[in-house]
Amino acid sequence: MAEERRLDGNAIGGVLLEVFGTEMTAVPGSCAHCGAREQLAATDVYADAPGIVVRCRHCEGVLLRVVRGRQRIWLDLSGLGSIELPT
Repeated sequence: MAEERRLDGNAIGGVLLEVFGTEMTAVPGSCAHCGAREQLAATDVYADAPGIVVRCRHCEGVLLRVVRGRQRIWLDLSGLGSIELPT
């Protein structure tokens, strides 16, 4: 059942563009749980809940969560050890 709900990391591209103002799916990030380093496009996204959950493909740890409200977005990046942003 989880496989049917799973999307690739490109599914979160629009929300991340809105939040960060730049294309983020090609940005490498490291998992705080297992240390794996991948582009955000190479993650698993579950967008069928009240919020969006992004998981590491290696260990299935939660990397980030996004919840939209009426006039705000909550973003939890606690599962990311780091992300590498272009200058």
